[in-house]
Amino acid sequence: MDAAEFRKRGKEMVDYVADYLEKIDKRQVFPDVEPGYLRPLIPDCAPQDPESFEDVFKDIEKIIMPGVTHWHSPYFFAYFPAASSFPALLADMLCGGIGCVGFSWAASPACTELETVMLDWLGKMINLPEEFLAGKDGQGGGVIQGSASEATLISLLAARTKTIRRVQSENPELTEAEIMGRLVAYASDQFCATLGTTPCCSFDRLLELGPICNKENIWMHIDAAYAGSAFICPEFRHLLNGVEFADSFNFNPHKWLLVNFDCSAMWVKKRSDLIGAFKLEPLYLQHHHQERFRSLKLWFVLRMYGVTGLQEHIRKHVRLSHQFEHLVLQDERFEICAEVVLGLVCFRLKGSNELNKALLKSINEAKKIHLVPCYLREKFVLRFAVCSRTVESTHVKFAWQHISQLATDLLQTWEHDDHQQ
Repeated sequence: MDAAEFRKRGKEMVDYVADYLEKIDKRQVFPDVEPGYLRPLIPDCAPQDPESFEDVFKDIEKIIMPGVTHWHSPYFFAYFPAASSFPALLADMLCGGIGCVGFSWAASPACTELETVMLDWLGKMINLPEEFLAGKDGQGGGVIQGSASEATLISLLAARTKTIRRVQSENPELTEAEIMGRLVAYASDQFCATLGTTPCCSFDRLLELGPICNKENIWMHIDAAYAGSAFICPEFRHLLNGVEFADSFNFNPHKWLLVNFDCSAMWVKKRSDLIGAFKLEPLYLQHHHQERFRSLKLWFVLRMYGVTGLQEHIRKHVRLSHQFEHLVLQDERFEICAEVVLGLVCFRLKGSNELNKALLKSINEAKKIHLVPCYLREKFVLRFAVCSRTVESTHVKFAWQHISQLATDLLQTWEHDDHQQ
């Protein structure tokens, strides 16, 4: 493929993607395929000779789309949002086109420096304490990771190195191995200090945890993977109170801030703690290590939506979650299982776990909407997460009417079975 054909095919692909996203609500949200569906549809090995773009293109609908779960469908209410927007997609195209490997400042100065500035922009949007920002000569700073798990690992490694060095300076007779054997990481069943846990979007009490960690010289890492995006809205910023006690903090713009995967933002109070852990040169470390120009996505999205546009996106999702909560509360057969703070509603039929498992099974087998469950204090609970950029009140109402009807059908069969016994 030469540049001339790339121009032609690139325009076709943009049209295809735009059509896909514009008409995604017409596609069944969850696929009908069984495990192993794809292997019989393609040859056993790669083609010896080149194939045409047309051949590849027509196989998208034939082979790929039948096995896609449509995360951006307005009928997708599972997991958490997977952010996407047209500005982010365009930035991704540019990122792929530039194709730099930004493993050091010299390898691509713009890649390194834009990331540092974008994480300062983002930090200011959520009113992070000044210590976490790089600024012109600050000690802190932000770096983009692939996921919140990666950010947690990076913070664990940095905390370990820092603690080993501190203990060695206090007890020179101890070897690194002896110190390592005594190290302890404290966690809850959600792992670390978390704002917006995955099962039910609950919030740890940072104002109680933080001072203890500081007093005991414990590195405190805060994971706000999903909820962090909401802190750009002043009315939700109080949920971040206590972050001033943390050593590192992370949230995922690729979940709820219209920046597509992967873009997980991590800040540290002292960049030197990361330098110490990863033995990087200072210029290399201004942003830790990033291999792709992911900050372009942030730059495009923050500029083309503006803070107000992004705030409205968050607020719309929160309004829709409260709309769903209200619908659930009007039906006395159901109960709400956790406080609805942001865009997640945890609910269930009053009754056994088996009843709720049967309800979820019937919802996901119908494939009109897609939900996933969680356990809260041993209760099987259904999670309704407002996810899609294009979701509206009509989709929420449809989802509730669908769930309600399936619950009616299910309760009738269960009552019938009880009478039979």
